[in-house]
Order: sequence, then structure tokens, then C-alpha cells
Amino acid sequence: MVDLSQTIPVDDALWQSIRNEVVERARLEPVLASFFHAAVLSHKSLEDALAYNLAEQLGNSILSPLAIYQVLLDAMQSDRSICERMRRDLTAHMERDPACGQYCLPLLYFKGFHALQVYRVANWLWRHERRSLALFLQSRASEIFAVDIHPAADIAGGIMLDHATGLVIGETAVIGENVSLLHSVTLGGTGARAGDRHPKIRCGVLIAAGAKVLGNIEVGEGAKIGAGSLVLDSVLPHTTVVGVPARVVGVPGEAEPSRTMDQRINLGCG
Repeated sequence: MVDLSQTIPVDDALWQSIRNEVVERARLEPVLASFFHAAVLSHKSLEDALAYNLAEQLGNSILSPLAIYQVLLDAMQSDRSICERMRRDLTAHMERDPACGQYCLPLLYFKGFHALQVYRVANWLWRHERRSLALFLQSRASEIFAVDIHPAADIAGGIMLDHATGLVIGETAVIGENVSLLHSVTLGGTGARAGDRHPKIRCGVLIAAGAKVLGNIEVGEGAKIGAGSLVLDSVLPHTTVVGVPARVVGVPGEAEPSRTMDQRINLGCG
């Protein structure tokens, strides 16, 4: 059995904060004490706790929770960037989501965070030619979390999938650092042609609820896409687009809209 605690710093402040939060939650809600123990307090590391929680949700009659747990740990042990990006994703929720007052909440409850971490392992499997298992995990994550991320997509760290229900990210999509996506966003293709056919989302972008970004186009660094927009053409860096089809209406009031999560539309020059 993989022991990730051997590769985690002894002074892991994030993990200790999560444990402290959960101890207090168990004190306040004793009926959930056994859940908190199984999900967090019985584990040696954040990575181990995450693998357990995901495996418990993804396991079924085809592949047991224990088998999935081992796959998740093997991936994290083999590629430490999975763990580093996961920790940045978790921190992004604390920094950007006003409903997230503790680090333990994404780990325990947030399906956008869960789906993204399943993708990270599926992507590792995909890159190591274990594509049947990668697609199995994609299918299970879509079924359980209502989030569909193709394992071949290229997604950096510091990502927040807020609420996340109905979110779709296609095979050749690329997402840069510190991007925030809300529920029902689609990064999709157009037509039936294979090849590079999905959007490239650069660093610091905010894509609001229900927006559809389609085709091999680029959304430039620090751009903002308004809720419900249909984006069919590339978006310049640090611009705000909205509408069906989307058009430029101004510029964001900040360099990285993804961090402030301000979804208001700043008309003209911000």
C-alpha cells in the first residue's frame, strides 16, 4: 500500500489546519463524528484523505472503492504535480468562494473540487496509456458529480469550479493558471472534425455561469466572460465579453477576474 505520508512535509500546515477544523466540527456535531474520523482524522496526509473520499464516492460493482483508492494514491505518488495542483485548487476555494470558510469544506463536500481531482488522476492515466481506466473514471465522475472533464484536457493549478453542475470540458481544451469557472460552463468543440477543436483559456480568466465557449479559440489572459454568453471567436486579454453571440463591452476592473469573482459587467473602460 502506498504511504504518501512519507513524501509530505512533517510541518504540513494545510493538512494540520484541516484536521483542526474537523476536530471542532466533530465536537459541534457528534452525530457526524464517525464520518469525520473516517474521512479525515484516520488519515496521515491530505492526499490520503482525498483518495479515500473520492474512492468512496466513485466505487461501484465494477471497481471497488479499495481498487480506486489504490489507483488514486499510485497516481499521486508517481506525479507530485497532481498533489501540488490539488492543494492550489483547494486554496483557491478559500480565497475566492465566500461560502467556503474552512479548508475542510472542499475536501469533504464540494463536487467541483472532487471532479477536478478525479480529472487530474484520469489525466495521468491517459498520459500513461491507461486510457480505458481514465475513461472509466471520467464516466463515473460525470455520473456522480454532474461534471464532465475529458482526461486528455490540459488543466493547470489554482482552478476553482464553483458549484460545477453541468460543466463540460472537451478533449483538447487548455486551461491556464488561476482560472474560475461556474456551473453549466461548456468548453466545447464545433462540428464533427477531430483534432485540436476546443478553447484555450489563459491565466486569470473568469467564465460565469452558463457561458458556452466553442471551437479552437483563445480567451486571453485576465478576460471575463459574462453569464449565459455564447463565445465563438477569440477574446483579447483583459477584455469583458457578453451576449449571444458574445461581443466586447468593456474591460475587467481587475487584472485577474478569476480571483475577485466579480461578475458585474464594467461597461467601457474599467
